[in-house]
Amino acid sequence: MPGNHDYRYVTDWQKLDPADGEAIRAFWTREDANVQGEEATRRLPQVVAHVVDERGEIAAVATAETRILPRLGQPLYYYRCFVGKAWRASKLVRPLLRHTQRVLEDYARANDFPCIGMLLELENEGFTDSIRWARWGVVDFSYIGISPRGLELRVWYFRGAKLKTPQEMLALTAGREH
Repeated sequence: MPGNHDYRYVTDWQKLDPADGEAIRAFWTREDANVQGEEATRRLPQVVAHVVDERGEIAAVATAETRILPRLGQPLYYYRCFVGKAWRASKLVRPLLRHTQRVLEDYARANDFPCIGMLLELENEGFTDSIRWARWGVVDFSYIGISPRGLELRVWYFRGAKLKTPQEMLALTAGREH
């Protein structure tokens, strides 16, 4: 069990070290994260950050991939976070989300906003039951509806991001499967 909760946040976005990638793959397997085999290979390039505890063990991993919701029609980073069993009571979710927001927003601003914000699909019933605010003030995510899977959707837009024009969206989606 982790001790004093002295965590280190490692930014991996667009520069995942191969050794860290293998450690993350092992973490997903060990923790039964349902991210194995080909899915793990697909997800590794999506790793934004991981958290290491005071013993050097991976405690949590955050990933993001580009998604375009038909209803919104704009590119967003679809955020996923997995916290290992031993660290779930440690409240890592919010600091890891804030770290990921900073990393992705900085990247977006420096690269002409390939995505205009972040999207959450809440699988954790604890959040949907306990945090009923339409807008979560601390992390600035706002409720936007229900996903086809029946889960709450929330979005946060990057400062300075502009909606893509129809022409930009066409160029962005050309040759991409949805």
